[in-house]
Amino acid sequence: MRLLHYIEQGGPIMYILLFLNVVGFALMIYKFYILSNEKNKVEERAENLRENLSQKIGTTTDPNIVIEMSNQEISTSMKQMEKGLNTIKIIASISPLLGLLGTVIGVLIAFQVMSRTGLNNPEHFAQGISMALITTVGGLIVAIPHYIGHNYMLGMLDSLENRLEKSLLAKIL
Repeated sequence: MRLLHYIEQGGPIMYILLFLNVVGFALMIYKFYILSNEKNKVEERAENLRENLSQKIGTTTDPNIVIEMSNQEISTSMKQMEKGLNTIKIIASISPLLGLLGTVIGVLIAFQVMSRTGLNNPEHFAQGISMALITTVGGLIVAIPHYIGHNYMLGMLDSLENRLEKSLLAKIL
């Protein structure tokens, strides 16, 4: 298979990128599933938050205190749903850097071969350059979908938070 050939040519950096890609996509699929389910449970979650909030507020009728407390409850609830998104962001951030590391290693190998053998055998020189280019491409292939997925899920979280806030404030005020 051609893909395995490219991974082998890219060396150990490509195996690291492959591992990060698998972990990142598994996490994105899981988070997408969780956030999609949460989108359908906004009213139920708002009711649970309202019950928790009513116990904490007690007899306070000051709307500023009620709004501040509700924002704290929503923030706590949203932090639980955000777990895992930072890992996706880290994968999106370090993948191009790993690709760049592979590029530098590949060019270094190419120059070492060139210094030992000269340009008599361009095949050995080309292997280092090939490794450099493959790892660069691999890093970008991993980073781009993770970056898009991270931003999309942040949008889903923002939308969910807005709906939750509206629903909760409508029940409280």
